[in-house]
Amino acid sequence: MLRLAIQKSGRLSEDSLTLIRECGISFQSSTYKLKTEATNFPLEILFLRDDDIPGYVRDGVADLGIVGQNVLEEAGCTGLQVEALGFSKCRLALAVPRGEAYESVQDLRGRSIATSYPQLLGRYLAGHGVQAELHVISGSVEIAPSIGLADAVCDIVSSGSTLLGNGLREVETVFRSEAVLIAYAALPPEKQVLLEQLRFRMQAVRRARRHKYIVLNAPAASLDAVRALLPGIKAPTVTPLADAGWVSVQSVVQEDAFWHITDQLRAVGAEGILVLPIEKMIE
Repeated sequence: MLRLAIQKSGRLSEDSLTLIRECGISFQSSTYKLKTEATNFPLEILFLRDDDIPGYVRDGVADLGIVGQNVLEEAGCTGLQVEALGFSKCRLALAVPRGEAYESVQDLRGRSIATSYPQLLGRYLAGHGVQAELHVISGSVEIAPSIGLADAVCDIVSSGSTLLGNGLREVETVFRSEAVLIAYAALPPEKQVLLEQLRFRMQAVRRARRHKYIVLNAPAASLDAVRALLPGIKAPTVTPLADAGWVSVQSVVQEDAFWHITDQLRAVGAEGILVLPIEKMIE
């Protein structure tokens, strides 16, 4: 059985549990339980503090973990990373009080900065030749300037609303992060097989999220133009309609390119375009 560690609460926890469920793995979770076992896959889930996850996996207490790349880098356990998961994206950013003059990171030379990420921030500052005093605190970093603890802060930012709410403005991006899957370096062969099965499911779910299934009607005379726009996984599916001279075309498109492709399809005569979500996508 695989033992997977995830964050016990917060956005990363919710996104991780959603991914596991979309992989067809059933389990019960509760805010009062720190572990649960899947009913249809050999998987036990541990709910931990995110800062503890890299150490649990490094030491083999947990076989796998889903953790923010920023936490992994801060812990110095980057060799554990298996793959990026594409969700819970955020950034580690420097921020200063609104209204304070700021031109570059050099303005922080000799200043005090509050952060929960001294390793990442220290490397960033060293790379720019800046020496500053770091105040390491575990939470409520944004309040530091207003209570006189520090001149600036370095913290994780998603929307930036917390910074704004505390009178701060973002001035530098120190590190960009997303959720990553990590694994114990010495997994035994039987657990390595289970890991690959789990990764296969995760990749199918993630691939489906990035694509849409599209169905449309088009004049048969425009089929070559439509096919050029909709290559599909190998090629689009084409079916003659009851009305002579018309065909139905089914294909898969990348979501990022969907609107651009749709405009081009309409330009060559396509109509009745339906766009459907894909639950799983296996190549």
